[in-house]
Amino acid sequence: MNGFYSIFAPGGRKIIDCGSLKDATILVAMKGEGHYYQFTPYPGDIVDVSSNNQLPGQQGLPSARIKLEDAQQQLELREGYAEVFVS
Repeated sequence: MNGFYSIFAPGGRKIIDCGSLKDATILVAMKGEGHYYQFTPYPGDIVDVSSNNQLPGQQGLPSARIKLEDAQQQLELREGYAEVFVS
């Protein structure tokens, strides 16, 4: 579960926020008796990951066949059609 921990003084005054339970327990132990922490979860998903919308101009990835043909052309350009000459 994602969220943060708030550290409070004995009177209920908020001192600091922490991102991990380990830090919160260490700070409470260092501050002394009467200090406590409270966990506050983040409200649901921050980013909508279920959306299928794409930004304008986004085409997606090219198909694997086109990539393979381009790779073959690049290979032919590098190797060329020269004959091997051994003397």
